[in-house]
Amino acid sequence: MRMFAAAVVAGSLWFDQSPLVLLALLFVLVVPFEKLFPRHDQPLRREHLGLDITYALGQPALTAVALVSGMVVAALSFAWLPGLAFRPVVSALPPVAQMLVGFVVFDLIIYWVHRWSHEVPFLWRFHSIHHSIETMDWVSAFRNHPIDGLIIAPAVAFMLAAGFSLEVTGILTVVQILTGIFLHANVRWRWRPLQRIVITPDFHHWHHANETDAINSNYSVFLPAWDMLFGTWYMPPDRRPQVYGVDEDVPRSMMAQMAYPFTGLRNPMWMVRHPVIGVKTTVSALRRGLGQLLASARRPRRPLRTPATPQDTGVPLSSHEQVTTG
Repeated sequence: MRMFAAAVVAGSLWFDQSPLVLLALLFVLVVPFEKLFPRHDQPLRREHLGLDITYALGQPALTAVALVSGMVVAALSFAWLPGLAFRPVVSALPPVAQMLVGFVVFDLIIYWVHRWSHEVPFLWRFHSIHHSIETMDWVSAFRNHPIDGLIIAPAVAFMLAAGFSLEVTGILTVVQILTGIFLHANVRWRWRPLQRIVITPDFHHWHHANETDAINSNYSVFLPAWDMLFGTWYMPPDRRPQVYGVDEDVPRSMMAQMAYPFTGLRNPMWMVRHPVIGVKTTVSALRRGLGQLLASARRPRRPLRTPATPQDTGVPLSSHEQVTTG
């Protein structure tokens, strides 16, 4: 497993050396702030640091897998069909208005994509790799399964088909990635005046908290207004998260984590031998998945005013394993 992971990193760096430059730049820019304003007292060479650096250095290969798979998912999702219906409206907007509308639409779509990644069991299989982080800092944001990002492919297909330019969509995606790195940093800034306007490190750290009252909250990527609107806002006024990670026994090597979401799934080649049963099984799975998406949208809302001390929020969740079952 380690040799295979090393081969992935070596192959990635042979094609693209930018991860080395990015890691060095982030180290210089972010680590001083983590040491001057630490949220948690943790060493620079903390546990599982090598795993997250491996993910960071392997990004070119992982991104290539995600892009190729994403194009297939985007085409098969047919999300571009409703996008085409909105194209005349988007085309009529002035360039500045188009960028603003594109930002809001993209952010709203990402909110629901992120929410479903937590609350739909099959999607959580892949997203749990990112949430297996137990130490939040500048490099932990790189720990992601390449398949985890595929759920964003239909959203990108919708944006492009609706007439939002590739440049705007690409810039929003890059900004989202860079913002995510900053939000994982081990800094204690609260930025209270901004908490309800833009997301902050405090907001995202609560999203990663493996504490009963914080499970399945704070899904927004840019604007916390979506969490306040859809009832997933969680920001205690006088507490900080102390425990991160998941309750599942996620492996601690990159290649084992790549295989982990597929544990227990049947080899899809069986559908070639039994096509009729395969079609029926696929249709049944899609119906079940749609039911889980709807169940996610209907689950109880959290109170907008978060209590200072933990209490029953009315949401029947006590661990990351208790997600929507539909």
